[in-house]
Amino acid sequence: QVQLVESGGGLVQAGDSLSLSCAASGIIFTYYTMGWYRQAPGKQRELVATITLGENKEYASAVEGRCTITRDNAKNTVYLQMNSLKPEDTAVYYCNANADFASDIYWGQGTQVTVSS
Repeated sequence: QVQLVESGGGLVQAGDSLSLSCAASGIIFTYYTMGWYRQAPGKQRELVATITLGENKEYASAVEGRCTITRDNAKNTVYLQMNSLKPEDTAVYYCNANADFASDIYWGQGTQVTVSS
């Protein structure tokens, strides 16, 4: 059974930092590009950042320079460090695993990040 379990969300103030973690199980972690997406109320889910096995990273323009995605293949975990948070970063953040050589895609249950002004 595949599980992606996010943690680290919460309520912070604008300008604060937050670190999210996503622990994966039931998959061969190194076969997957890992990513973070977010969905704000009334909006579509959008890309935040992705990281390949080869450490190639992609960031949404809205977070580039403020967020860093990393992965620890020994721990089957992907992280998202978010700095200088803004109220518009408020959303449910979802972990994503996208198989590099297959069509398998998995999602976590999401973790709420709320940034107050």
